[in-house]
Amino acid sequence: MALDVRRLLLLAEVGRRGSITAAAATLTYTPSAVSQQISRLEAEAGQPLLERHVRGVTLTGAGRALVAHAERIERELRAARTELDDLAGLRSGYLRVGTFPTVAASFLPLVVREFRRRHPAVNLVVHSARREGLLELLEEREAELSLLWDYAWSRTPEDDLDITHLLDDPTALVVSTAHPLAARGSTTFAELALEQWIVRSDHPVSEVLTRSCRAAGFEPKIAYMAHDYQEAQAMAAVGIGIALAPRLALTGLRDDVTTVGLGPDAPVRRILLARSREHRLTPAAQSLHRMFQQTAHALQSFDGSLDQAVRQ
Repeated sequence: MALDVRRLLLLAEVGRRGSITAAAATLTYTPSAVSQQISRLEAEAGQPLLERHVRGVTLTGAGRALVAHAERIERELRAARTELDDLAGLRSGYLRVGTFPTVAASFLPLVVREFRRRHPAVNLVVHSARREGLLELLEEREAELSLLWDYAWSRTPEDDLDITHLLDDPTALVVSTAHPLAARGSTTFAELALEQWIVRSDHPVSEVLTRSCRAAGFEPKIAYMAHDYQEAQAMAAVGIGIALAPRLALTGLRDDVTTVGLGPDAPVRRILLARSREHRLTPAAQSLHRMFQQTAHALQSFDGSLDQAVRQ
């Protein structure tokens, strides 16, 4: 028969007090209730655990053996309670978060810096991946929270995710400072039909470019396929062509290029924070979730462009 842990702990208290009556008073039980529980524990153990005397009780050999185990259980329970209190109070813990490169190089560090300042004992681990990889991290419970992005034509499915829209990240044009457009504050895609384009290969911004140009009535002429935004900036700087990039990808803008707005026609990607609907957030994740929202609100309220705000 299995031993009842609660009765083991009760036996340990009786052993410490040397009396069923004293143990009952300490635990706010009646003596008869304690006596009944000890009798049931003796039945589970298959042998006597107490020797009863006129002045109290003493533990038998079997009783002492069980009390030794009960005391170890008490220590483990106290340690568990302490650990839970530390987690709830953000004095320890482990938090895994997903992100993607452009937001990891701009928006995310603002949040991480504040989180570490407030909760230095929480071990924050960040994993960067493409969109499909981030969704898999959430599905496999390898991340409690993940930053995601989407466009109007490809919204993130919300069947299994709880999604918070943090901010909008508009697309801008990147041109050489010597380009005729450099002196202008904004332009439209209709004015760009004769331009040569630099585009990221195998990247969502390629679809953004194709959709935007076709909506304006022309096919983009691709002059260079870049592997990252720094490479795209370098090619724009020497006049190979012009490029599109989300504002959050342009916080490290070169001195020999500049950005030109695209007005109301600018494609906008949403920056999202997602979690699994089936996963209840830990206190650490709840705190980080609030910081993401607060930081996003501060960026959107900043008097100036989004990339300027990130640099502050």
